[in-house]
Amino acid sequence: MHVPGCLLCHLLQKNRNLNFSAKKHVLERYQLSPVKAAVAQVFPWTRSPSLAFPWMMQWGTPDSRHRTGNIIKLTGSLILGGSLFLTYEALALKKSLTLDTQVVEREKMKSYIYVNTVPIDKRENHGILYQARKELHKAVRKVLATSAKILQGPFADTFSTVDLEDHECAVWLLLQKSRSDDRAARMQAVQEMLAARHWHDYQYRMIAQACDLRTLIGLARSKESDLRFFLRPPRLPSLKEDSTIEEELRHLLASLPQTELDECIQYFTSLALSESSQSLAAQKGGLWCFGGNGLPYAESFGEVPSAAVEMFCLDALVKHSEISTHCDKIEANGGLQLLQRLYQLHKDCPKVQRNIMRIIGNMALNEHLHSSIVQSGWVSILAEAMKSQDIMEASHAARTLANLDRETVQEKYQDGVYVLHPQYRTSQPIKADVLFVHGLMGAAFKTWRQQDNDQVLNEKVSEDETRYTTCWPKTWLARDCPSLRIISVEYDTSLSDWRARCPMERKSIAFRSNELLRKLRAAGVGDRPVIWVSHSMGDSPALKTLQDDFLEFAKDKNFQVLNFVETLPTSIGSMIKLHVVPVESADLGIGDLIPVDVNHLNICKPEKKDAFLYQRTLRFIRETLAKDLEN
Repeated sequence: MHVPGCLLCHLLQKNRNLNFSAKKHVLERYQLSPVKAAVAQVFPWTRSPSLAFPWMMQWGTPDSRHRTGNIIKLTGSLILGGSLFLTYEALALKKSLTLDTQVVEREKMKSYIYVNTVPIDKRENHGILYQARKELHKAVRKVLATSAKILQGPFADTFSTVDLEDHECAVWLLLQKSRSDDRAARMQAVQEMLAARHWHDYQYRMIAQACDLRTLIGLARSKESDLRFFLRPPRLPSLKEDSTIEEELRHLLASLPQTELDECIQYFTSLALSESSQSLAAQKGGLWCFGGNGLPYAESFGEVPSAAVEMFCLDALVKHSEISTHCDKIEANGGLQLLQRLYQLHKDCPKVQRNIMRIIGNMALNEHLHSSIVQSGWVSILAEAMKSQDIMEASHAARTLANLDRETVQEKYQDGVYVLHPQYRTSQPIKADVLFVHGLMGAAFKTWRQQDNDQVLNEKVSEDETRYTTCWPKTWLARDCPSLRIISVEYDTSLSDWRARCPMERKSIAFRSNELLRKLRAAGVGDRPVIWVSHSMGDSPALKTLQDDFLEFAKDKNFQVLNFVETLPTSIGSMIKLHVVPVESADLGIGDLIPVDVNHLNICKPEKKDAFLYQRTLRFIRETLAKDLEN
């Protein structure tokens, strides 16, 4: 017969001291199975009717067995699901606390590690929606990995295993895209980085840490770039005890080869190494004025300050940096860091900074030094200088970055060749080159400034083109003719700075012409139509012969020529007025000759944008360019 669970418990409890044969007799008498007896003995608390579960009351019936199976299945599912959930959470926690060392190794500046901090309340808010988003992100990454395999571009382990938010995942995907073997994909990745306007500071720093050299240079040469893309320069090494920057510069110069050098390189190097401040003052008659304004000497001073000696050192380094093997020595002996220290120290001295930029730009001509230049922190300095309102500063930085950019620039810009437009990366096709060549006592920038007036002389110069520009080819012509590459060249003349900077420099016109030609060919001049714009080059028998040769060549090639000639005398000092280039001297016998009521200095300096000088020049360029393209 069947007995209730409580009676079973009672019988077993009552007969717990019986031997095996006696217990078997009890089971057989009450038709109990061994399983029921085992359960009752294992769980003795079921002997009390008040503690017995309902399913225990009808243990032996078929319905009770069915209900018991369902409950076991449900309980097992809950236990299994809970175990899986805990396992997933443990793995997710481990992954979130894992640092990808490969990314750190690829990052050049080891001292810059930025941590993405999350508020505590966000960490604790891991509900159903959070878990659903994580699962969705995992699915997206699997889809991306599958797509990448199909496109034969495997999704890198570094990025496919990172557990990130959706916007963070986009950053790493862009970084992966920027390393693609496809140049078009790399270019597009840079553009997508520039287009991001919703990123936080730490996301810009993620790009700055993990991007490669090509991407970093591409960002620096983009007009819309955010300076947060660039890490600050690393901490500079301390100077040696009881040492000064002047002494460090001299030591750097002394480490460079001193034989088989150009006479001017030897002159500046010897001047910087051998002469003390007192002897420099005695040799030059007083204090040099290197700012470009004021008197050339200050006789009342007895010695040259260290800043002047630093300038002589920089002059020598500029010349040395034109030699590739000397650039290697400068880099190996810590020159990049020393020049950076000097650059930061002389923020109020543009001429010092420009000479330093010239050295870095020359070193950038050597591709094997690019990684050293980037690692030393120069890119962030150059990117900031590119945004300067000072055209000279921006142009020196643009030259250096163009030499670093081997992704989009095939040309190399040597010392004295400056691209005024385009200075940034552009999709605008270049149809022709316009070259600006200054004359005696001129320069690549100051010759082509807007005409000076009393307001400009009395106020601080502003680069607001509606008021004044220090370089009208860059400010006006670049906007009116964006399809032109505008280049201004600089070279030493015997009257630069009112005196010869190098007393041994007596180079012929032929030598200077060949040197300039070599630099222009390296910049790609001659690969497309060229328009030359030049100021007066002086008058001499050699120039007369050169002019005759030019006329014969121009007539043979049917060149288009336009001449402007001044009609007003030029004041030299307060007492002398001189008609520098009379009409008969300016007449080449070819092209149009247009007299203008200005003096010799202002013949190349339009008074304003709508002045006749500029508008007629603009019309000539457009007409000549149209004819060349038509042919």
